[in-house]
Amino acid sequence: MIDTGQEAKHLVVDRSACAGHGLCYSASPDLLDSDEQGNPVILRDPLTPDDIGAADAAVIVCPERALTVQS
Repeated sequence: MIDTGQEAKHLVVDRSACAGHGLCYSASPDLLDSDEQGNPVILRDPLTPDDIGAADAAVIVCPERALTVQS
């Protein structure tokens, strides 16, 4: 692995805040799917630089503010 000097970024779900609306995985289907209960499942961790835009889109559409991108 090449060290770019940047910390890895992760899409994080606050399960206690998530209400399972499904907007996040509809907005970013390459990064998120849903489990049997409708809760988001993160498909890629850590995020690649190309994933950041899709991760940000998922964060923005979540009405419960249950998603964050963290280093």
